[in-house]
Amino acid sequence: MFNDIGALELVTLVVLAVLVFGPDKLPKVIQDASRFIRKVREFSDNAKHDIRSELGPEFKDFEFEDLNPKAFLRKQLNENDDLKEIRSSFDLKKEMNEVADAVHGRESGDSSVPAAVNGSPGTTAPDLVKKREKPDQGERPPFDADAT
Repeated sequence: MFNDIGALELVTLVVLAVLVFGPDKLPKVIQDASRFIRKVREFSDNAKHDIRSELGPEFKDFEFEDLNPKAFLRKQLNENDDLKEIRSSFDLKKEMNEVADAVHGRESGDSSVPAAVNGSPGTTAPDLVKKREKPDQGERPPFDADAT
């Protein structure tokens, strides 16, 4: 919880606590705070135990940390064998390189890129990667609905 507090911040908090509570009352305040934290932890542990016992034996491996969506997704991705297989078959870096090659008009070393995207000769699709020549003086430029 307090992993990002540095030494200077800690010294500032101690000096502030001494100024606010005074050196005489500070040990009593620290004891009260630690007792309060201990009681909250006991209450939390008891509540977790009660919930697990009420849910029944099918939820015995239930962890409250799984209620965090990030932790739940991470756990499901690591445990599910089908998802592991899909993750291992998909190479994002390779896919991104192929798209970048197609955009820059370079030939990709992989034949899995469609011919129309790759710009191979003999395709009927227009070559979208090449720049078009400028229109004549009196000719209007083409209308692009996505650009407006």
